[in-house]
Amino acid sequence: MRIAIDYTPALRQGAGIGRYTQGLVAGLAALDVRPDVTLLVAAEVGKGQPGSPKAPLPFPQQRLPLSSRQQAILWHRLHAPLPLEWLAGAFDLFHAPDFVLPPLRHARGVITVHDLSFLRVPECADARLVAYLTRAVPHAVRRASRILADSISTQRDLTALLDVDPARIDVVYPGIGPLYRPITDAEQRQAVAQRYQIKGPFILSLGTLEPRKNYPRLISAFARLRRQSGLPHTLIIGGGKGWLTESIFARAEQEDVAASVRFLGYVEESDLPTLYSLADLYVFPSRYEGFGIPVVEAMACGTPVVCADNSSLPEAAGDAALMVSADDTDALAAAIERGLTDGLWRETARVKGQAQAARFTWRASATQCIAAYAKASKERP
Repeated sequence: MRIAIDYTPALRQGAGIGRYTQGLVAGLAALDVRPDVTLLVAAEVGKGQPGSPKAPLPFPQQRLPLSSRQQAILWHRLHAPLPLEWLAGAFDLFHAPDFVLPPLRHARGVITVHDLSFLRVPECADARLVAYLTRAVPHAVRRASRILADSISTQRDLTALLDVDPARIDVVYPGIGPLYRPITDAEQRQAVAQRYQIKGPFILSLGTLEPRKNYPRLISAFARLRRQSGLPHTLIIGGGKGWLTESIFARAEQEDVAASVRFLGYVEESDLPTLYSLADLYVFPSRYEGFGIPVVEAMACGTPVVCADNSSLPEAAGDAALMVSADDTDALAAAIERGLTDGLWRETARVKGQAQAARFTWRASATQCIAAYAKASKERP
């Protein structure tokens, strides 16, 4: 079976769907029976992008004559019936890891739907993005031979919100690579601490700065602990700027903790394991997630985790995290305090967390993905 995969997100994004696409393709390349894969990239993609891999790509690459913007206009705004095969040549199956599907002539189409946040929490996203996804995703879902969901939670959302037959959906959990492990080397820890100017104990949270990540509530919970118990920690938030970020920075000023809250911006993946390992606690109070890879990464690095109890996060965390309502500032503050002070829970959380994280590998994801491709190949194009 000749498989084409849209690899553009992996070369344009250093986090999120970009890292998902890189990890899945690496997992496919590591299988005992190597599939026949070609990686398709948009015309504008070049070297030096945030997510550009440092090593050679594991499969042949083919550049399309259209940029990502031209593709979006042609296929998803104008609905032009120009099949992808006319631009990329013949193949049996095309996998789009970024929600939407171009017109296909004979190939089967597989899409990954990571989440339905644009329907579940539309107030947390840019209005233009919500409008685009609300048009494009249902259209792609109807046309796809198979749909890959990052979690059972996303599978349920697809059924409830887009009326998708569950039999058309395969749950393929994302994975993490061997990079994520406890970092104990003193020199490496010191180098990362110096690079990000980190001094003293800290609580860590990671993710794009956007309303869905619930950072204002995290800052309020942190401020409450500072006032009530003299918490010595700094709150460090890593992640690139997304949208509607003003309330995040304003909350730190309003709570009078701006000097104790650090925003690192985008963090290189090579530094993440050390950053997780240095943190006393990882906190992820997101209002909605399709899976929640940072929770698994932190656990793999031996860091105790506090996270929200909604959407897919119970699947990612298992019984290894302290889980609270994303809307309850008091409960979040109490969980953070326990996560920092309850020594028995912390040790148990480290052991359970590493066992939970070991369930999620890119090899397992790739194996599940190949099984979904096989199902798709039997469907009518």
